[in-house]
Amino acid sequence: MLLLTMIFGGLAAAIHIYIFVLASAAWDCASTRKAFGIRSDAEAAATRPLAFNQGFYNLFLALLVGLGMVLFLAGSSVAGATLFFAGTGSMCAAALVLLFSSPQLARAAFTQLAAPTVGIILGLFALTS
Repeated sequence: MLLLTMIFGGLAAAIHIYIFVLASAAWDCASTRKAFGIRSDAEAAATRPLAFNQGFYNLFLALLVGLGMVLFLAGSSVAGATLFFAGTGSMCAAALVLLFSSPQLARAAFTQLAAPTVGIILGLFALTS
């Protein structure tokens, strides 16, 4: 169970690192603009600072989950689990905010929501077994 927890936690972190790259480094690319529903160059330019900042939020969540995984596997289970659940829980909360505030981005929200949710559920089972 712990192995599956780490796989889904790692997948959640990887998804958020990918979002970081899109929002902070590739915001002006046509494929990124399409994925985020940006319709024009002017809209991309106007939202670039916000996207850059949002990208770093995603990176920090990924780092939180990754550090939690490393600490847990290194034997510091309380600190590791705390960081893991704080990171994946924040990922889930942010995905729900996206889903309810922008229903047209439901696919993106569910992409961000699935892996950390499964990681949390498996992690709870792993810790209580």
